[in-house]
Amino acid sequence: MTEKERMLSGKLYKADDPELRAGDMRKWKLTQRLNQTTDVEEARAIYRELLGSIGEGFWIQPPFYCDYGSNIYIGDHFYANYGCVILDPAEVTIGDHVFLAPRVSIYTATHPIDAEVRNAELEYALPIRIGSSVWIGGNAVICPGVTIGDNVVIGAGSVVTHDIPSGAVAAGNPCKVLRNITSADRERWRRSADEYLADRG
Repeated sequence: MTEKERMLSGKLYKADDPELRAGDMRKWKLTQRLNQTTDVEEARAIYRELLGSIGEGFWIQPPFYCDYGSNIYIGDHFYANYGCVILDPAEVTIGDHVFLAPRVSIYTATHPIDAEVRNAELEYALPIRIGSSVWIGGNAVICPGVTIGDNVVIGAGSVVTHDIPSGAVAAGNPCKVLRNITSADRERWRRSADEYLADRG
């Protein structure tokens, strides 16, 4: 297996590899352009070139940082606020209608606990999956190997070390489920939305 194949399969690999360095250089050039432009359409075009895929109706507020970009797959109607960091030596898959507050960090990259192996510059990565209709609060960290279900709210400052099921409000360090999202929540917020629409005529 190549170092890239090992990386994408969750095995130990060395990042100091010509193929991986080329991917890093590609990312570096694209993110430099991205984080300096003030043209929205140019930024959108760079995101489409940088990322593995991204759906319709998206915006990622620069600055944005990633490891490769090519292992990030995002659905429709995605929004990320300032300072988003996605380390993607493993795949990051994000569904539709996902909102990230400022400085959300998504890390697939990790290192061995054993110092001798770590000092040999071996590392590994585990994929992250985020479902649809998810809102993640500011400064939250999503750790390697985590899956977040659909219709989830993650509180600001959370460190998500384990999977979060669909339909939950979760927060904390380590992040844990606080409660389920209920029909009463839906009714309350839909009444508020109806009032907003009526007010706007």
